[in-house]
Amino acid sequence: MTNSSGTNPASPPATEILETNECWELLRGVSVGRLAVVVDDHPDIFPVNYKVDHGTMVFRTGQGTKLHAALGDAPVAIEADGVNPETGVAWSVVVKGQASAVQLTQDVLDTIGLLLFPWEAGQKDQFIRIVPSAVSGRRFKVTPPNTWWTPLDDAPTARSE
Repeated sequence: MTNSSGTNPASPPATEILETNECWELLRGVSVGRLAVVVDDHPDIFPVNYKVDHGTMVFRTGQGTKLHAALGDAPVAIEADGVNPETGVAWSVVVKGQASAVQLTQDVLDTIGLLLFPWEAGQKDQFIRIVPSAVSGRRFKVTPPNTWWTPLDDAPTARSE
């Protein structure tokens, strides 16, 4: 069935693929993402607060699994997202690349100037920079929950007692 504009009203709206500059703009507007790393041959994900710095991403951490995995040989990824509650439009951006410790004195001083403060207490004295090999993003309209359907929606449920 089509509506007066000749489109199918049940078809979902198209997902918009974002240009790289739009991805960076969105990343600058939030401060929390999820860092994906490889730990003992398995994927793992850690929440991080970050800053965008001249086409790279920087986060702080302390000694531990996250630091050692990020600085390993495997590439990493950071994903961040958001939604506009007024319009129902959501976005998601993924930055993939190699992580390295910020070590040169001037780089450390410049990175401190980003005012990147950890949310969790503890010694977070390691600044890690991700230099991207790929940046991708998408924007889409969130589907209202009453239009979602899964085969489980019709499954019988136990009576409450």
